[in-house]
Order: sequence, then C-alpha cells, then structure tokens
Amino acid sequence: MTARDEQKEQRRQLIKDKAIELFAKKGYAETKIGDIAKAADMSVGLMFHYFESKEKLFEEIVRYGAMRTNYPREMNFENPLDYFEGFLKMLFQYSIEQPHIMYLFVIMGRLGFSESVPQSIKKIFGEINQVEQSAEIIAAGQKYGYFREGDPYSLSFAFWSSVQGIMEQLAAFPEMRTKEKMPDYKWIVDIIRGNA
Repeated sequence: MTARDEQKEQRRQLIKDKAIELFAKKGYAETKIGDIAKAADMSVGLMFHYFESKEKLFEEIVRYGAMRTNYPREMNFENPLDYFEGFLKMLFQYSIEQPHIMYLFVIMGRLGFSESVPQSIKKIFGEINQVEQSAEIIAAGQKYGYFREGDPYSLSFAFWSSVQGIMEQLAAFPEMRTKEKMPDYKWIVDIIRGNA
C-alpha cells in the first residue's frame, strides 16, 4: 500500500469514526453531512470523494456493526460459557480503548424502531440474529449445566439486553470507561450461568 493509499484509508476511517459518534448522539435524520465533515475537519466536497452520500456512509457503518455482531461466533472456545465470557471480556476492554464500539451499539440498538432510516439499511439490521444464535448455544450448554435452567431464548434475550444497556450507558457516561469503574463481565455472564 502506498503512502497515498494509507492516507486515504486513514481519512475514510476518520470519517466513519466521527460519523458513528454523531449518528449515535443525534440519530440518522438529525445528523447532517456537514456535521460529519466538520467533525472530520474537512470540506463537504472532500468528504464526497470518500462517501457519495450520507446514506452510503451510514450503510457502511451498519454493515460494519452487523459484521461485528458475528465476531463471537468466530471465537474459539473450550466450552459454551467461554463463548460469552471471552466475548464480554474483549468487548469491555475494547470499550475503554475504542469508544466507537459503544456508539455502534447505540446505533444498532436504535435501528429497529427508527423511522428515518432507509429500508435498505433496516434490511441489513434485520439479518442480525444474535439472540437466536446465542439461544442455540445456551440450549446446548444447559444439558451439561453450563447455563441455568429456563427458556434459552429468554436467557439470551436477557443477556444481550444487559450488554446493550451497559454499552449505551458507557456511551452516555464516558467517565465510566475505566478499568476501575467498568462492570465486571462476570456479573453479566451470571445472568445465564449454571452450576457446572
């Protein structure tokens, strides 16, 4: 990769990072392309060299968010409980180091009921089924006592709702994003943990 290509990629990433924060804080409809350009310290015209429209930029962000939701499935784990513990441990660490992760949770959490988001982007969101996938893992792990008894889907829903809520609160209260104040990931896993 040439130095020019590297600089171009860094600018694209800067635009996405600034847009993620603005979309999370203001919502899709209220975020103007000029707001994003200003936050990225560039002209609107220059920004259009990187993204042809606000919709295309938002679509790329949602695709990235959707891809990140698949990350836990790609992790190697020894037992089903490791799947959840490993993911949360990594997520909470990233939240301290990379604040855009929390803002992605805010954006993805709002997509389901936002009327201003284009249907093509909502369709991408509709393909995410993290709760269902985790419910399958919980159901398999319940047989061996890794997870508490109860409806696997409801347990998965409670787990992911807790994660979503924590990430939204971390986005709203940045002073909580320290090792000392961050919730212990084991507390959240205790929602689903069994006696094994």
